[in-house]
Amino acid sequence: MKIQPIRIDGDRLWDSLMEMAEIGATSKGGCNRQALTNEDRAGRSLFVNWCEEAGCKIKIDKMGNIFARRPGKDNSLSVLAGSHLDTQPTGGKYDGVYGVLAGLEVIRSLNDVGLETELPIEVVCWTNEEGARFSPAMIGSGVWAGEFDIEYGHTRTDKKGKNILDELKRIGYLGEEQCKAGAFKAAYELHIEQGPILEQEKTQIGVVTGVQGMRWYDLIIEGQSCHAGPTPMELRKDPVMGLQLILARLYKLIEDNTPWSRITFGDINAIPGSRNTVPEKIILSVDLRHPDQKILDELDSIFHAIVKQECNQSGLTGNIENKWNSPAVKFDNKCIDNVQQAVNQLGYKNIQMVSGAGHDSVYVSRVAPTSMIFVPCKDGLSHNELENASKSDLEAGCNVLLFAILNAMSN
Repeated sequence: MKIQPIRIDGDRLWDSLMEMAEIGATSKGGCNRQALTNEDRAGRSLFVNWCEEAGCKIKIDKMGNIFARRPGKDNSLSVLAGSHLDTQPTGGKYDGVYGVLAGLEVIRSLNDVGLETELPIEVVCWTNEEGARFSPAMIGSGVWAGEFDIEYGHTRTDKKGKNILDELKRIGYLGEEQCKAGAFKAAYELHIEQGPILEQEKTQIGVVTGVQGMRWYDLIIEGQSCHAGPTPMELRKDPVMGLQLILARLYKLIEDNTPWSRITFGDINAIPGSRNTVPEKIILSVDLRHPDQKILDELDSIFHAIVKQECNQSGLTGNIENKWNSPAVKFDNKCIDNVQQAVNQLGYKNIQMVSGAGHDSVYVSRVAPTSMIFVPCKDGLSHNELENASKSDLEAGCNVLLFAILNAMSN
């Protein structure tokens, strides 16, 4: 297909983003629109209304994933674009939602010029990408791609014991379509970078070639609870004392494997959780990442060895529970080329890069040719109410998405 002299409407995209941001708006300028809450329902319904106004046919599957389809000349294959509308509890205006509304803006812009594409375009909104309310993350795309079965997806619960199935019913987004991948020629996800690299490089577009491997664990260290006052430090079996030795060695391990290694300890729970009692048990969440699967496997092995050694020396019991494993991903070469061609056609400054964050494209890539497009975000902040991106960068990224979709139909 010859690329038409067409560009997206940057003002319309921006206005749509700002209107969506009003749903679940927080006092610091961010969004709290967690998966399958009333706010998520309102965001979904606004998206569906906009898609129907754009002439799309809506399908919702049994995981609540929403697909808005604009038909093409040959309906045997589609090109997929999209991301997610759910946010972190203190999330921003752009994470996920930008990719969804950019897909819609591509359709609106094609409608503006009356261009019938060779293939249909489907814009998707995935369920529970963030994993903030229901764990694991990316559950909607994971079931769709066959990583999880539907029963597993439906039975994930939040901290109050509410499961995904019941919450889908409650908000009216339990669809009738089977949650199973269809036939797609290509899939693209447009996203803010969520890191500082593009901004530091003064570069407008990231052509994403893959995603870091990620592993989530619970590190459980058990000792013996006792009174904080009468028990001398040297006689304690204090799991916190063992933990600080483990943490020091893990941070050093990551430092020795710069620049791409990442480790994060985002949640800690001391049991019984009393101020004047030495804990009996510490439960710590661990997030370990690297783009090279071989190195990630090595880091995993050393992590286990460190915990075993330090706990044995401290008279403690250490256990590592694997919670989630997402192998390193290499995106489809043709899809990457289509994005690179789009950037070259548009003349935007760009670099090729690996995503440090997980995205629905990780699972989509297992069943469809896939790649991603990044634009900068201010100070690299994301999962934060101060998350921000410039209107011009958002417009540029959406133009790249438009051209990449059209390239996919002709290449």
